[in-house]
This record gives sequence, structure tokens and C-alpha cells, in this order.
Amino acid sequence: MTGMSAVISSGASGRVRLLCLATLIIAVLAGVVPASAQSAHPGVVSDDPVSWTPHIQDGTVHAITVVGDTVVVGGTFTEVTDPTEQFRFPRPYLLAFGLRDGRISQLRADLDGPVYALAPGPRGTFYAGGAFRTVDGVPQRGVAQLRLDTGEPVPGFRAAVNWGTVTALAGHGRWLYLGGSFTAVNGTGRAGLARVDGATGAVDSGFDARLTAEGGGRVSVRDLALAPDGRRLVAVGAFARSHGLLRPQLVMLDTTRGGEDGLADWYTNAYERRCAPLFTTYLRGVDFAPDGSYLVAVTTGGRTHPDELCNTAARFEAGGTGMHRPTWVNHTGGHSLYSVAVTGPAVYVGGHELWHDNPRGRKSPGPGAVPREGIAALHPERGTALPWNPGRARGVGVQAFLATRSGLFVGSDTTRIGGAYRARIAMFPL
Repeated sequence: MTGMSAVISSGASGRVRLLCLATLIIAVLAGVVPASAQSAHPGVVSDDPVSWTPHIQDGTVHAITVVGDTVVVGGTFTEVTDPTEQFRFPRPYLLAFGLRDGRISQLRADLDGPVYALAPGPRGTFYAGGAFRTVDGVPQRGVAQLRLDTGEPVPGFRAAVNWGTVTALAGHGRWLYLGGSFTAVNGTGRAGLARVDGATGAVDSGFDARLTAEGGGRVSVRDLALAPDGRRLVAVGAFARSHGLLRPQLVMLDTTRGGEDGLADWYTNAYERRCAPLFTTYLRGVDFAPDGSYLVAVTTGGRTHPDELCNTAARFEAGGTGMHRPTWVNHTGGHSLYSVAVTGPAVYVGGHELWHDNPRGRKSPGPGAVPREGIAALHPERGTALPWNPGRARGVGVQAFLATRSGLFVGSDTTRIGGAYRARIAMFPL
């Protein structure tokens, strides 16, 4: 466990180490949720994907998480093969395989709809969010805690949304955060964002972002990111206000406080102007840096302009209070970005872009544009494209990243990446 390693290597006295370790073990036994932040990397990953990942034969990968030595993948797919494609396995919506060898596990969850979000859980479990309405034939809409070995639901966890889908999950301490298009969890009103007990699924009555959309529209949270210490949560999606204060499409919350005090005095109006009428939100992904000092958000759009944030990746400093403007912005010149992973040496972004460093492009390469087909790595300080350029078949785009200690997993809807056939799931090693 990363948390346990940090405690043991902190340099405290032996007595303090034992006390901290005992506290951690008690917390795990109590059913807390492990932290779900991206892993820091010592450098940029290879541009050559490993050959041992399974091949997903249909649909799209929307979510990836790791529990111990097992990778869990969620999406709209139904069938997978081993790396040699000699053996086929029915795996509707969920797949698990070995982190080091790609061996497909026996996990077979009985869900009646796609999985759009995943998060690790305690004691060999994980959380799944999506568009399903039943788990093992029993009504439990949108979110479930499942056993890693079998896919069976954990009986004590009974959270359920009233309608819509769960599209984002993030966990820290005893809490699990849900983002999506729902308006209530367990009958308690929560518009698009809620915090529940990781062991029981009970809604935290003290946490409510009170998100609202302009004109009484439907609130929807597209993505969530937790700072590594769990004290700050960023949500992006279709909303305009939190607790009545302007927070267009991006809000930062202080998870240690309740009520209106939970709304951080950190905000930006960078996404106040809409890119196109058809998008209720054009934000698609967000991630904190491993040290929590900054965050990066990625967007789709309709139009493109050097002074707007449509079809861009943008860095914001996480410290300080009041209004924040982007530290840097990287434009694709008119193509959507859907996912982002910040690892320290690089900011990985993916969509169906063709170029980066392209503020003057109009679905064309403008002055200074560099070709990057479907995936790119950006310099964390300057925001410009790094030399890393594996390329991928574009399709709709990258829908999921997961940075682990050994590399970067990429989930999408296409079959070629890094010059190789790697169907819908690939891993670039360090």
C-alpha cells in the first residue's frame, strides 16, 4: 500500500512508526477507501507499449483502476481476448487482469449496463459507477462495491442514485465521492455530486456542493480529482454555481469543511464563455499534480480561438485564493481532448487531436503546430508538447488514463497505438 510505505519511510521513531501503522491497519479494517491519486513518475514513459495487455474486442474503455496487483477496466465492451488472441472471454462492462503479466482473471460482475468510473476499495474490493440499474439482479443504480476475485457485490454497501448515471468516482479516507447526472443518492437530494461512506454507502449529510445550472438546467459532473492529501476536490461539468456563487464548469471544494464553508475561496471564470450552444459543458477531464500544487483541465468545444479555452489543456495553480487564470494553455486547433493524467515530468492528454501548440489552427496546422495524433505529453511548466509521440488511431478518443508506478495505462475506442495492435487498452512502461 502506498500509504503504508509512506508511514514506514517517514523517518519517525520506531514507536511512532508502529503507532501510525496500527492506526492505518485499523482504518483499513474499518472499511476506508484508499487514496486514488495518480502515481508520480521519475520520467516520461516509453513510446513503445507492452505486448502483454489483453485485447478488448468491442465498445470503449471508459475507466481504469488498480487494486493490488490487478488492473480493473470498465466500459461499454462485452468481449476480450488474451494477448495472443487465441482465447476469447465474455466480459460485459468489466475486465480484470494481472498488472505484470496481463493474465485475465475470473472476475465476472453481473451488471445490466456500462461502467464509466472506477475506484479502488479496501480489502480486495473496488467501486464501479455507471449506467447500470441492477447488480446481481438486485436494484442498485449507478454505483456498487464489488469483490475483486469474483465481481460479486459487497453486501454492506448500499449506495444508489435515483436516476441518470455515475461518471466519476474518487476516494480518500473513509469517503467515496460520486459525480454524475443524478439528483439524489439514497433519497437524499444531491445534484451531480455526493460524498458517501465507503463502507456502507450512507450519504454524508455535512457535504453538499449545492451545484446549480443556469436557467434551471440539469446539473452533470463529468470528472473529479482529489488532491493527494484529500483536502481539496475539483469537479468539472455542466453547472454554473455552487452555493449560489459563480463557478462556471469548474469548482474547488474544501473537503474538511461542511456547508458553505466547504466552497473553497479559489475560482476561475476562464470557462464562463460557452464554446457552442450544443455543449452544456465542454470540460471533459481534470487531474491534480502528484504534489497537489496545480491541476490541469481538458476540454472539447465547437469553435476555436487563441483567447478561448475550447479544445485545450490548461494548467491552473492550486494555491492561493480568489480568481485564478491559467498558467498556460495548449491549443489543439479545433479537436477535442477527453482525458488527462499528470505525473510530474509530463502532462498526458488524449482525445482525437491531430496537433498541439496550435492556437491559430482551425482544424488545420497553424504556425508552430506540432503533429500529435490522438495522444500527447505536455511540458508541465511550459505547457508545450514534449517529444514523446507514440500516436494512435484517433477514433472518438482517449477516454481513460491511469498512471501507476510502472507506467501509463491508456483506454480508448480504437485498436492501434504506438505503432502496434493493442485493442482499446494499452500500457506504456517507464
